[in-house]
Amino acid sequence: MKSTFRRSIALGALAGAMAFSSSAAFAQDAEDAQAGTEGEGENVIVVTAQGRAQALADVPVAISAVNAETLQNSGANDIRQLNQVAPSLLVSSTGSEANGSARIRGIGTVGDNPGLESSVPVFIDGVYRSRSGIGLNELGEIERVEVQRGPQGTLGGRNSSAGLISIFSKKPQFSFGATGEITYGNYDYWRLGGSVTGPISDTIAARVDGIWVKRDGFYFDPANNTDVNDRDRYFVRGQVLFEPTDSFSLRLIADYTSREEKCCGAIYVDNTVNPFIGNLNNPSVPLAPLQPTGNNIINVLRDLGQPIAAFNQGYDRTLSVTPGRSFAGETKDYGFSGQIDWDIGGATLTSITAYREYRSGQASDTDYGTVDILYRGVNDEAYRQFHTFTQELRLQGEAFDGKLDWLVGGFFANEKLTVRDNLRFGNQYGRFANCRIISGGGLAGLYSPTSPLCVVPVVGPATLAGATGASGPDIVAAFTALDGLNNLGSTIDNYFQEGTNWAVFTHNILHITDSLDLTLGLRYTNDKKDFSATFGNDNTVCTRVQGLVLDDLASTNATARALAGALIGLSCQGNSTAEINGVSISDDRKEDEFTGTAILSWKPIDDLLLYASFARGYKAGGFNLDRSALKSPIFPFAATTGGAQALVGNLQFDPELVDSYEIGAKYATGPFSLSVSAFRSEFSNFQLNTFNGTVFLVQNVNGCTGGLVGGDAADSDASAATGACAPDEVGYGVLTQGVELEAAMVPADNFRVAAGLTYASTKYRDNIVGNANGSPLDPALRKLPGDNLSNAPEIVATGSVTWTPELGSSGLTGLVYIDGRLTGDYNTGSDLFPQKEQDGYALFNARVGVRGPDEKWSLELWAQNIFDTDYSQVAFNTPFQAGTTAAPFVDPVYPGGRQLFSQFLAEPRTYGVTARFNF
Repeated sequence: MKSTFRRSIALGALAGAMAFSSSAAFAQDAEDAQAGTEGEGENVIVVTAQGRAQALADVPVAISAVNAETLQNSGANDIRQLNQVAPSLLVSSTGSEANGSARIRGIGTVGDNPGLESSVPVFIDGVYRSRSGIGLNELGEIERVEVQRGPQGTLGGRNSSAGLISIFSKKPQFSFGATGEITYGNYDYWRLGGSVTGPISDTIAARVDGIWVKRDGFYFDPANNTDVNDRDRYFVRGQVLFEPTDSFSLRLIADYTSREEKCCGAIYVDNTVNPFIGNLNNPSVPLAPLQPTGNNIINVLRDLGQPIAAFNQGYDRTLSVTPGRSFAGETKDYGFSGQIDWDIGGATLTSITAYREYRSGQASDTDYGTVDILYRGVNDEAYRQFHTFTQELRLQGEAFDGKLDWLVGGFFANEKLTVRDNLRFGNQYGRFANCRIISGGGLAGLYSPTSPLCVVPVVGPATLAGATGASGPDIVAAFTALDGLNNLGSTIDNYFQEGTNWAVFTHNILHITDSLDLTLGLRYTNDKKDFSATFGNDNTVCTRVQGLVLDDLASTNATARALAGALIGLSCQGNSTAEINGVSISDDRKEDEFTGTAILSWKPIDDLLLYASFARGYKAGGFNLDRSALKSPIFPFAATTGGAQALVGNLQFDPELVDSYEIGAKYATGPFSLSVSAFRSEFSNFQLNTFNGTVFLVQNVNGCTGGLVGGDAADSDASAATGACAPDEVGYGVLTQGVELEAAMVPADNFRVAAGLTYASTKYRDNIVGNANGSPLDPALRKLPGDNLSNAPEIVATGSVTWTPELGSSGLTGLVYIDGRLTGDYNTGSDLFPQKEQDGYALFNARVGVRGPDEKWSLELWAQNIFDTDYSQVAFNTPFQAGTTAAPFVDPVYPGGRQLFSQFLAEPRTYGVTARFNF
């Protein structure tokens, strides 16, 4: 399965990419970007990646540019569809639409924890968006998108460690124009869009864009007779452009997005999807409690009401949901910005001021099954909310008779993040927890799911007491308490984080000769975060069980000791305990960092650019906004001197740093362009977020140049230990290196081909540790050493073909467009358990239509994911659903033991018809 897309396929992908692929970039027509490029041909691609309008072929950095036409043809309405046209980019979403994650060259940030900033931030019209998932909204009318690869930060905005996505909307125009769109497709998909622009006076122009979308979900929830992963959203953006003189412009933008949608359903992974599931779910294997090759968790779920077919449904999109539970969610995203560009004589001043608010609340049946184990309720109590103010200033100009292009600037951001959570145990949790303990060990003969304590009456409690000796009465009492643990847990947990980030930067291009340039950039960043949290919890069962059996953890009776640990662990899952009800904690952290870049570029001839670069990147540290990270749930908070406040340091993680090296070449003649780059990036303190089936773990990952004393990669199959390292031997922990190729050809005015190929080996080092002090990793991460990162395929090929033939002499034209993305094998889980492997796949989109004279109207038929390819965006440990570990389900054959796994599926085939009008 781990074929890494065999070399023969790689060669085929390379050949195919040249004819059938895409990095997408044909000339965008932004008026401001065309300055200085007149006369160079209509196929010149112009970008502003270096803070200046430049032809793409003259920019000595790795960048993909996607214009409005390509976005429209590919059906891209949010940043996820950019996957089809940028081979080094992968955008996915998981348990909430707020949790989208973007990756470049295999590097990204898992988005399920809002305490982590993005390795690949999103900027829209120059405004930093706090998390990349916010870019999953509708985008409206877009001029172009620039995907920059590698560390960024010396040109403005927020710094990033892996790259960034810049989205530029269409500006107001001083001539009247209007557009309209109506789309209908399968899943009862409706999309209405329109825009109006024009002059208000000789110096003021305005523009309004609006979009309304509604679509049925592609999952079905039979328990509640509803669909999930639907669309019900609208977006509106208004702009005013004030240009009193040629040297001054002011652009004001305000936008509002509303989404009321049910998201995000998941199904169980079975062995038709992933062979590493083994026969855990095989219906031919008897599911008796003592069946040695069965799974006791499946037994328990079945007996408490889970339809057994759910464990063997492949890619069927029928959900298992508890009656009365919901995935309903509501998102509001709005803000405004003002950009001033002012030629003050000898220099240009740019100021971008912005304020944004984002709020997303999401209910969920968090166990993703019929049995009611864990949920977030449908109300306005649980949400994530960002209030973000940013201010950027840049001053740039020329010196020494044009020998120096200089830029200096500053950036300030204040972000107030509020997270409110109400994760609760379901109304069957107590019985599920008791049955999980009884069915999985030597007491399985007592298993009786319809009886109190999940044991046969009379004999069961007596046997429990007898098997645990002197501890018997306390053990039986703890089982009784656990059996009643239903509908308890968080009432409201409040997390508040205020972050202040400011930076000064400079980016300068020295023209040594007419063909040789040296670019030097430097940035100083100061980051401060103030964190506080207050917990509300009504789970008194946890403290009751701890009081009964805590001493038995040291019992000489092995059965009593094991049962005591299981009882406390299941009653206090994720540190859900009334002991922290009303408890407050607080902490703060400060850090500063110098980063920068150096680029040497040479144009031996006009059409060829060669360059070599080094960049130092940075992403701020922060706090894990999850109380489960405070400590192991086994021992009471009171067991730690100082209680919860003394443990708050466990929530911190350090800043991510990267040293990146790149060489490249770009050749462009107008009708043809080709760019090739080779890169190597070394990440220290790589920030990793993992859900282990019970809690979210956030750890830094570093490498060790020496041995780990039994925890080396060579020993990882034999032990869960990950080993420690001497601090002076700690180095980078993640390495990504590879080659990228992008090509575009316009052999005729009405025929265009684009191609892209990325080979990226993105791996953890063989010996890795948890932080700069060389401490061990969590055992849940024992599969990481020497393996590829999650969601990091080694080979991706993309491509597109666009043909717009003339139809007769009446001005009609046709449209034939197809794009494709060919992806190699990769693992979708950040712990790299083999049950989360995803085979390579190919996705194709197509669009055909007819357009009127001057494209005043068009009628188009389209389809996305034409061949209805099934694949998983992310597979994960199904919450709390781990069985006992026994042969043959032990490392190294099946890491994860009898843990069940679920997956968030990608969208199926969609198709429809679109009519457009331009006035």
